[in-house]
Amino acid sequence: MRHRSNRSKSDRGPAQWLPPAAEMHCRYVAEWTATKLRWALSADEAEVAALREAAADCPAQTVTFEPAV
Repeated sequence: MRHRSNRSKSDRGPAQWLPPAAEMHCRYVAEWTATKLRWALSADEAEVAALREAAADCPAQTVTFEPAV
């Protein structure tokens, strides 16, 4: 099932795709955000809005990262 999920995701971000299993949304959003922060990557308005909307349902989720050197 994981392979099908990866194929359906393709290169879409959280503004266009979230994991089919709702219980994975918080982890996915946290990992996506941590990757963006680690590598100092930008995010467009749609992506930021989608991340904020998804994160609103994740009050206990934390984002941890170490900046890339």
